[in-house]
Amino acid sequence: MTSVVEASGLQRHYAVSGGLLRPKRTLEAVAGLDFTLARGKTLAVVGESGCGKSTLARMVAMIEEPTAGSLMLDGKPVRREEWASLRQSVQIVFQDPYGSLNPRQRIGAILQEPLVINRPDMPRAEREAKAREMLQLVGLRPEHYDRYPHMFSGGQRQRIAVARALMLDPKVLVLDEPVSALDLSIQSAILNLLTELQDRLKLAYLFISHDLSVVRHVADDVIVMYLGRVVEKGPKEALFAAPRHPYTKALLSATPRANPDANKERIKLTGELPSPLAIPDGCPFAPRCWKAQDRCRTERPEPENTAHSVACFFPEA
Repeated sequence: MTSVVEASGLQRHYAVSGGLLRPKRTLEAVAGLDFTLARGKTLAVVGESGCGKSTLARMVAMIEEPTAGSLMLDGKPVRREEWASLRQSVQIVFQDPYGSLNPRQRIGAILQEPLVINRPDMPRAEREAKAREMLQLVGLRPEHYDRYPHMFSGGQRQRIAVARALMLDPKVLVLDEPVSALDLSIQSAILNLLTELQDRLKLAYLFISHDLSVVRHVADDVIVMYLGRVVEKGPKEALFAAPRHPYTKALLSATPRANPDANKERIKLTGELPSPLAIPDGCPFAPRCWKAQDRCRTERPEPENTAHSVACFFPEA
């Protein structure tokens, strides 16, 4: 299957002030990430807040430049000077449908804006026709075209955000927590819409989420991140059926299940989440891991080069 996006050793560091008369420190938001994203498939990235998920989303969407590593789009390197043209192939849908739409613009103008910026030679009538087509594609009615964002519900606004992302006919959609700000009753409708659009348009999705029950519904492959590093990566079925990293197992144990009578062992992590500015030596998860041994506190495990890989010296069976 053809890869649309390939990342190798992707890193993003930030210089953080150390305080008065103190040198700056480095925050490693993403530290050496490798993945491939194929046409028509969904790669989900999960983890706690602060693990680097949204930073990864901004790098793939060409909002932020990687500190190191390489990012390939359709087999070609992504370079800063080519961002303007490449962004037509990669679009992002943000978490908050209330904040991502201009309240002073009508929906028709919001949808046409990407075409006005990126395809200025397109006739106005053609732009309007495409905007109306996208509005229908995401399940909204023709009369919504002339309304303002405040006149819509949260689910409808997210449909508008998805329609805007599709205006340039992208190959990749970066979905940064696209349903976490919505009511549970609306989440499934948006997820079903995204699935239908992917099947119809053969889109590749990079799906950022902290909710494993959502990931189970949409993903083909899953990356689990902890403090900017990959701790486990593999096909969804294998990872959910037999999580190998203790952190992944703990995350899954906290995920609600539809069957209340099912046997379930809840794993409660102890200890504090280390500061990203002071990541301990060895395995970053060692201070909270019930399986940690001396080796874990001195050596840093690296992910295996296998289909279902784990960065752990003592993985689950």
